[in-house]
Amino acid sequence: MRYRLMIIGLFCFVLLLGAGVFAQEDEFVFGMILVGPKDDQGWSQAHFEGGRFVEDHVENTRMIFFESLNPADSPDDSLLDVVTDMVDDGAQLIFTTSDAFEDDTDEVALEFPDVTFINISGDHALTGEAPPNVGNIMGQMEWGKQIAGCAAALTTETGHIGYLGPLINNETRRLASSAYLGARFCYEHFAGEDPDDLIFDVTWIGFWFNVPGVTLDPVEETNTFFDAGADVVISGIDTTEAITVAAERAAAGEDVFVLPYDFSGACSVAEAICLGVPYFNWGPAYVEVVEQVRAGEWEQSWLWLPPDWSDLNNLETSAIGFVVGDGLDRERQDMLNQFIADLANYATNPFVPDSLALWSGPLMLRDGSVLAGDGELVSPLDIWYLPQVLAGMNEFSG
Repeated sequence: MRYRLMIIGLFCFVLLLGAGVFAQEDEFVFGMILVGPKDDQGWSQAHFEGGRFVEDHVENTRMIFFESLNPADSPDDSLLDVVTDMVDDGAQLIFTTSDAFEDDTDEVALEFPDVTFINISGDHALTGEAPPNVGNIMGQMEWGKQIAGCAAALTTETGHIGYLGPLINNETRRLASSAYLGARFCYEHFAGEDPDDLIFDVTWIGFWFNVPGVTLDPVEETNTFFDAGADVVISGIDTTEAITVAAERAAAGEDVFVLPYDFSGACSVAEAICLGVPYFNWGPAYVEVVEQVRAGEWEQSWLWLPPDWSDLNNLETSAIGFVVGDGLDRERQDMLNQFIADLANYATNPFVPDSLALWSGPLMLRDGSVLAGDGELVSPLDIWYLPQVLAGMNEFSG
């Protein structure tokens, strides 16, 4: 009798153990909703690659995705339609990868309270506007844009830099302004020039990428920068027009350079005239969210993730990176590396008050109002909600 009970007990233990193993091995499905194509060599591809990173690093996960959800490319599809299909396919977590989806994400999330939503670049989890199943993630690209601005300032021979901007909002203003701060600093401290002589033009095309008949044409606007005397263009849009135009003009014999945006491989379009690319690395953050949701441990949060300053380009750890391009010669690379080291020292110094490097007064906004007095630091949230670009920048829009 005792022997029989032992056998039955052992059998039950094996069944329970097996049930645990099978539960752990259940497939976890997550959705990725992209505003552009998955191979745009920009913003959307960076997110798509982040999803592939999850599949490679978290066992038994599967990404389902919808690309180019925008009025121009998919006018008959809504976020609700796409989310419904993904939930029907088993998605327990959905990333909506644009601020263009922010309001709709909140509305759709109410329809699916058992599904977790992460909206990228939004802040409704911070402001309290989001439902409890919606969180936000954004990388601190302000650092990457400062590095891009520095590379541009080290390279320009005309003292004229163009910034190809998308639409105008808090995010785009603070990123363009960060590039300007980096450019001014390096133009003075490394190039040895008067920063007040630096021309920094910003043109806003009206959206994250070209929508014919709606936005300004980024090809035309990039050419306008070069025609006006700029010899370096920094891209702030999601696609590759700036580097394509620069490559064509360089092939015709012009000394022009460019810094694309978003995706680590963007310089491959025209390596010889690419000074570098600041890029997002979404994989590590996406892995963390997937593991939390899968374990039932996710809590609503607003995350503004910094680079890993111990290794800026560590794809396992750093939310923001910067790939130095072939267009930057060795001497200027050394200067840029020193600037990056200075940023790292600032960002990791425990005795420095909370702010971002170079965001200290005196700083004026475009309309002449004071953002920060002499020696005063701009708080991180005041940077996040920057209401105007900084004084000294020239703005143009369609």
